[in-house]
Amino acid sequence: MEFFPNPRIFLQIGPFSIAWYAVFILIGGIFGCTFSARDLRKNGYSNETIEDLFMGAFLFGIIGARLWYCVFYDFEYYFSNPVNLLKIYEGGIAIQGSLVGGALFVGWYCWKHKMNFFRTGDAILPHMLMCQTFGRWGNFMNQEAYGGIVSASFYEHWPKFIADKMLIQGAYRMPTFFFESVCNLIGWILITQVYRRVSKPKRGDMVYAYLMWYGVTRFFIEGLRTDSLMIGPLRMAQLTSIVFIVLGVLGTLGLFRKLFKDAKPVLLFDLDGTILNTEPAILESYRRLFEKYAPNVEFDREKQVSVIGPPLSKMMKIYFPDQDVDELIKEYRAINTEIHPDTVVAMEHAEEMLKTLKDQGYTLGIVTSKVEDITRLGLDITGLAQYFDVIVAENHVTKSKPDPEGLFIACEKLGIGHDSLIYVGDSVSDVQAGKNAGAFTIAYLSMPERKQAMMDAKPNKAIDDLSEIVEIVKEDHSWTFNMR
Repeated sequence: MEFFPNPRIFLQIGPFSIAWYAVFILIGGIFGCTFSARDLRKNGYSNETIEDLFMGAFLFGIIGARLWYCVFYDFEYYFSNPVNLLKIYEGGIAIQGSLVGGALFVGWYCWKHKMNFFRTGDAILPHMLMCQTFGRWGNFMNQEAYGGIVSASFYEHWPKFIADKMLIQGAYRMPTFFFESVCNLIGWILITQVYRRVSKPKRGDMVYAYLMWYGVTRFFIEGLRTDSLMIGPLRMAQLTSIVFIVLGVLGTLGLFRKLFKDAKPVLLFDLDGTILNTEPAILESYRRLFEKYAPNVEFDREKQVSVIGPPLSKMMKIYFPDQDVDELIKEYRAINTEIHPDTVVAMEHAEEMLKTLKDQGYTLGIVTSKVEDITRLGLDITGLAQYFDVIVAENHVTKSKPDPEGLFIACEKLGIGHDSLIYVGDSVSDVQAGKNAGAFTIAYLSMPERKQAMMDAKPNKAIDDLSEIVEIVKEDHSWTFNMR
């Protein structure tokens, strides 16, 4: 094993070698994938989905990069004997082909898994600039992607290792690799750290910003290079850059938003305290348990507020630690079912709000911590069952809120993705579940004691009356927690 056996090789192990080019591509890929994965998780996607997406995009990106190079460098040579296409170790890939190949896979993957292509692109594409920042240093180590001849004085104030590497075939060359690397880094900072924070871009705007920035950068720097892929007398990279710029400008102006307008968002609701006023039934059920199993403990208002919302198993362990939790839950549910008809009513303006939304063509659903039979009982008693297309109850999930599993199951049952989703709830765990799913969250402040905690959870909207939802859905933005 030998490190740095020559200027282009990082590590030599017998007949096998790892080039500096591969090292820099790997470093850039790690940075790009790390930032992209973070944003995709904020969109509510699992590590498994992210890994599948990245592996496919990487594979198709490599294929696209190789084909692009071979087609525009020497079509006849490579395609007269197709085995030449596989000789990637001899060099020859093009970043623009990689972008096209990766985008085609991402588009197919999004279509298959009901993911929004532009939202996914917003999470991934700007971070490609970080990959490209490091990738250009791989070109530096290979002594490629350089410009025309310059005088020795050009490098007077440059680091010596760059000047030495740019002495190619007896002449100093313009370091166009460096220009593009710096521009890519500046673009990444401006798009992901400034533009996203200051302008609150809409869905797809991050994609368009990347296309414009990279298009302009590559167009001008390509004009300085001496090793461009050509199509007749024209530089292929500049033609592609023009296409990128045009697409970016048209997208930013809203043309594609009109052509690919998002469908109406799906609205999912918590049940207790959101759609149904089940507080009297809940408190009476707990009061009877306290009288029977903890007669010396006062069931005061603080405890009453604490038991509304969280799963039964959690509260039973807290307040009745010496009892069998499963048996207590059975007893609680028996009491709750018995008193449901006399204690459960719809929340104020709930039916009017649901009817209006249904008449306007919205898809509605319930995601609750109650079991299905009691959930349906409450909805039947109040006459609200007719408005809901799906119900996901506690017995349908393996993880309780704030885990977003219930929201994902509801979307799966409806046959949709979760990239345009609103979740309405009256507890902190509801807001957190919505955020964890990447959904637009509405906090219904039905309990004054919870108002501050709900606001601290930072929902997208907070309301005091359910009728406000009818106006909220008229707003013009993407229905996700990060508003894209």
